[in-house]
This record gives sequence, structure tokens and C-alpha cells, in this order.
Amino acid sequence: MSSTNRRSFLARSAVLAAVPTVAALADGALAGPASAATGALPDYAPIPPSALGPAVNSQGYYVGRVRRNLYWVTDGTYQAAFLTTREGVVLFDAPPTIGHNLQRAIDEIAAANGVSNRVTHIVYSHHHADHLGASSLFGRHVTRIGHAENRRLLARDNDPTRPLPDVTFENRYSLRVGGERVDLAWHGTNHSPDNIYIHLPDHDTLMLVDVNLPGWVPFDSFNLNEDVPGSIAAPAKAMTYPWKHFIGGHMGRLGTRQDMVVYQQYVNDIVDNVKKALTAVDPTPYFAKYGDNSWAAVKEYQAAQVAYAADPVIKKYTGVLAAADVYTASTTFIILESLRLDLGQGSQVHA
Repeated sequence: MSSTNRRSFLARSAVLAAVPTVAALADGALAGPASAATGALPDYAPIPPSALGPAVNSQGYYVGRVRRNLYWVTDGTYQAAFLTTREGVVLFDAPPTIGHNLQRAIDEIAAANGVSNRVTHIVYSHHHADHLGASSLFGRHVTRIGHAENRRLLARDNDPTRPLPDVTFENRYSLRVGGERVDLAWHGTNHSPDNIYIHLPDHDTLMLVDVNLPGWVPFDSFNLNEDVPGSIAAPAKAMTYPWKHFIGGHMGRLGTRQDMVVYQQYVNDIVDNVKKALTAVDPTPYFAKYGDNSWAAVKEYQAAQVAYAADPVIKKYTGVLAAADVYTASTTFIILESLRLDLGQGSQVHA
């Protein structure tokens, strides 16, 4: 099997493994179209090679150096990172789809460099199970660190695979381990109420999970973001940090500052087109046709608004960002609703 085919096969396996977790986070909203039951699956645009990362190994993971003693691990769909220090290893997130391969990746690097393979700290980016569900594999004698809201949410969820953080902070926290420094900060709600910015200044790296997935458009419905305005604002906050390397938590490669620029433009294009759609698409034909069936009228009216806003973006970014034709429409709908409900765009006061 060629490295490309192996990469594709193992990446697909990782996606399938992730589906139950993602479905749970999406409240089960991953039911496929009716055509799937008949085998008439749709075709989508080819994935641009620039969106793909390195091939995973026979065990289903890839581990590589980011800079110096900072490394990243991926199964092609999820990402984690770790920092080796003279006192042990600091792990950043523990996705269950990578699972035991996290320790295997750490062992591989530790053996090659003659350093400790013992994980002493785990930094939680945010509380979601698809990024923390392997945390319990590292036992009780690990210091876990997260935002104060992270602890509250995990206590609510009561999931034994995600032990509560031992150390929490409100706005900023500087972790110093074995001569290394990691700066953690909370700049407001974005993807989730507790999602933090993880900056490694001595490694020119920023980790911000579930906001920008380098090389790809956001996952369904704008990454299931809990705060749409906060998520739209997050990339600009990320760009205020000095960094060259970006870890987004998903897919098979690292990001760059240029990836963030392209992502910002993609979102801005959707926002601009939604604002136009809110005034350009006439609701009259839909309400005239469906009469008392208000939901049918609203459904078709909003579908027309989404198509008006999304179609030019899909055309512009197909071949630039992977899956532009897959999830742009659902992201556009979420942004449409946020502009309408959060910001009051398009609201009309009855005379």
C-alpha cells in the first residue's frame, strides 16, 4: 500500500472512530440524507493536496517536531501536542481517537532523545470529550490544568475519562516546568465557554482548538461553536500573539499565519454575503406559496438566503480550502442566524 493510500485509509478509520463522539456532541444530528440509504451517495470536490499532512504509521499516528522539544501527534483527524522537559512531559489535550498512541508517540520521541517519557502535566484546551477523552489513561498522579469554567463544566458532565483539572485560572496562567514556559490565557467565550489560547513563546507556537482547522473549512455548522460572535473574533485575537506554528486540534497538518489569514477571509466573505442576503432575498414568494405553514415558508426562505450567501464562497474556496462544498452552507446558516439574532442584522420593526 502506498503512503498516500495508507494515509487515506487510516485517516478514514480515524474519522469513523470519531463519529460516535462527534454525534454525541452534536446531539445526534449526524443522520445522513435519505439518499445514503439507497447507496446514491453524492460526489464532492477533490481535496487539495495542500490540506493533507504527513502519512500516519502502521499504528495509526504520526508524531513530528514542531520546534526544538515541542512535538505534535495526529491520527489524520485529531491533534494533540507534547513538550519534553527535564522534569517530564507536558501533554496538550488527549483525544480518544489517538488514545494509547499518545503514549506510544511520547515513548518514541523520549527513546530517540534520551529524555523522560513520564507525563507529569496535561493542559486542557476545553472540556469537550473528543479532545480530552483519553486523559484518564495517564492516571491520577498527573497535574491537569484548565480554565475555571473547564472545571465547572467537567464537574457537571461527570465523565470519568475526563478527570477534573487540579489547577485552574480565570484569565492568565504561566506554567513553568523543567525550564520551559507555557502561557495560557482566556480571552472570552468562542468555540466553548472555556476554550483557551495556549502559547509557547520559546517555540513560536500557538494552540487554539476548534477555531481554525488549517487547510479545511470548519466542521458542520461552524464547528458547532457555542458563541458565534466570539468565534468570529477569535482569529484576530490569535494573530496578536507572535507565532509561526499553529495547532488547531483537527486534521492532518500544522498551520501557519497564512492559514489564519485565509480562514479569516473565508469567514468574512460569508459574513459579508449574509448581510447582502438579508436584504436581497425577498420572502414574499415563500409565504405566498405555503400560506399557514409558516415553518415551510421560513425553511425555504432561509434556504434561499443561505444559497445566495454560500454559493459564491463555495465557488471561491473550492480547491483552496478542503471541503468548501461540504460544510460551507451549514456554517453560513449558523452565521446567518447569529447576525440576525445576536447582532440584529435584518430585523424589521413592525409599523
